[in-house]
Amino acid sequence: MTAETEKTPQEQLAKGSQKHLKAIAKRAYGSQKKSLIDDEQITRFLPMVHKIVQRAVTYLKPPLSYEDLVSAGAAGLVKAAHDYDPSHQAEFKTYAYIRIRGAILDELRSWSSVPADVNKQIREATQLSMELTGQTGTTPTDEELAEKLQITVDKLYRTFENARAKNFVSIDSLPENSPPLGSSLTAASPAPAQQLEQAELVGKLSEAIQQLNGRQRQIILLYYQQELTMKQIAEVFNITEPRVSQLHASALFNLSVKLRQWKDDG
Repeated sequence: MTAETEKTPQEQLAKGSQKHLKAIAKRAYGSQKKSLIDDEQITRFLPMVHKIVQRAVTYLKPPLSYEDLVSAGAAGLVKAAHDYDPSHQAEFKTYAYIRIRGAILDELRSWSSVPADVNKQIREATQLSMELTGQTGTTPTDEELAEKLQITVDKLYRTFENARAKNFVSIDSLPENSPPLGSSLTAASPAPAQQLEQAELVGKLSEAIQQLNGRQRQIILLYYQQELTMKQIAEVFNITEPRVSQLHASALFNLSVKLRQWKDDG
């Protein structure tokens, strides 16, 4: 067995990504001004691309592949290097993270269209959940919501997962100058003018998370705050990875309902 075949798929993919970084830069940005971040520095940030992609694979749907997201993230990294201005931006690592994440989310969005009937299912589930929550003060369980919609729980989970893929309810899709969910739970907004609004959002989000059932709340905190993967969370709870994905999608759906109600009431 050669040394190359002994490498993991992600290591082999990383090597391939490094090879095409220069090609991407030359093709897309070759005519632009010289970057303050050289190719060697860009390559050192490639693991960040893979880390972000690994957290985005939850939303992958054919024909989009892991490699497609790595390529999009690598392009975002190169563009970040060429656009970076240290006199106006934060440190490059922070700036690169925002641009990589944005490029990956854009790639996911471009493939996330769903049929009209699926959109209808998502709207019906959302509207009914909001109505029931308004009547009782608590979010309906998955079983209760499925019964009211007259569908199976499995079909309801597919609706949740379609909603997650279509709308990126996970808050990973906040505007590119906003922090991801994990950061939102522990950090204030860096812009003083936005601190009050950010604090209010964090407060409402934290309150909504506390209202999730125990397992869903733990999954949200492990995934966003502790940054565990779906596979690692499955090992923690001794359940299957697809089951973690279902619970994750259900939790995000419930959070979106809570935050939508807060916005409507506000």
